[in-house]
Amino acid sequence: MPNILEVNGLGKAFRDYGSEFKRFASWFGVRVTPRHEHWVLREISFSVGRGEAIGIVGQNGAGKSTLLKLITRTLMPTEGTVAVHGRIAAILELGMGFSPDLSGRQNVYHAAGLMGFSREQIDTAMPEIEAFAEIGEYFDQHVRTYSSGMQMRVAFSVATAFRPDILIVDEALSVGDSYFQHKCFKRIKEFREQGTSLLIVSHDSGAIQSLCDRAVLLQGGRVVRDGDPVEVMDAYNALIAERENSTMKVERLETGQVQTTSGTFEAVVKGIRLHTMEGEQIEFVDVGQDVELRIDVEARADIPRLVLGYMIKDRLGQPVFGTNTFHTRQVVDDVPAGCTVSYVARFTMNLGPGSYSISTALVSTDTHLVDNYEWRDLALIFTVANHSHAHFVGSAWIPPKFDIKSTP
Repeated sequence: MPNILEVNGLGKAFRDYGSEFKRFASWFGVRVTPRHEHWVLREISFSVGRGEAIGIVGQNGAGKSTLLKLITRTLMPTEGTVAVHGRIAAILELGMGFSPDLSGRQNVYHAAGLMGFSREQIDTAMPEIEAFAEIGEYFDQHVRTYSSGMQMRVAFSVATAFRPDILIVDEALSVGDSYFQHKCFKRIKEFREQGTSLLIVSHDSGAIQSLCDRAVLLQGGRVVRDGDPVEVMDAYNALIAERENSTMKVERLETGQVQTTSGTFEAVVKGIRLHTMEGEQIEFVDVGQDVELRIDVEARADIPRLVLGYMIKDRLGQPVFGTNTFHTRQVVDDVPAGCTVSYVARFTMNLGPGSYSISTALVSTDTHLVDNYEWRDLALIFTVANHSHAHFVGSAWIPPKFDIKSTP
């Protein structure tokens, strides 16, 4: 079965010809040299299979929104091709295509009509669209009176009123309240179960890793990574952390997982281990066991201010718990080059059975966006098993004590 979407050698340049006459002439094949040319995207190629979910990630200005506009044909490419084998529903810029002088209901008729649906089909779907949006009497008032969240509610409701072959969602969902975001992602998951393909742009690593089969990382208008969502999000986080004189390294571990490390490497993690409280090094931890996380850091240059942070993640790369010595008020000042600083974090492993990893960050403040000495994902991998407690499910061990009373 063919892919639902195929993008080949796609590129988009915005050109300044200096006059509208020259621009008009270029439309008819006249060779006109532009005064200025700026390429936003170049040589973009990837495909989306039927029922597959792809996340598009990248820093601001990487070309994500332009790519979606090219796929939905609201922009025409300068080079390359886009082949779509099915019906697309897209939620791009907030309120895109909505008239502020029309009511929400009137805009639904207009938007759904442009999507190719008849008046009769829209009439049938209208009660569901209105109910899903949940904006009450505002549905029949001018869109100019809407908040950004209300616009998003109506836009998502009409775009998903009829199940598409491929659903494209830009970052518009980020303006909604948590309740409606939950409704949106529930509907997206239902569509996926029914065979709809998904193309989503988001900075939310949780959404990308939980919804997507693959992720594509854009940087400078080009594809720099296409693969497992966890690995791509790690590379994306490393790009964010990069600063002058910092670098990014990618290494495949013996487990087959890809480890991403970035930073200036003025300080590095030389050792990271889990131990029992009696000092024995372990890789398998019992639910509820008291452990020590031991981390040795080597300073390769004089470090005025050193903060260690760590994050425990589940097998999908979702954060479980994280903290750093800035928040615990244990910053180490004036670390000379060649010095080793040893950290011991003691805690109870109140996690459910499964595979987990620990990422580390060596910084100067509470974030790796200031001085990123070293940021390393998959610094340690360990397994939690339930050997000594009653059976339970979930990612956290929160054992209850029941009080039960019966009344006649």
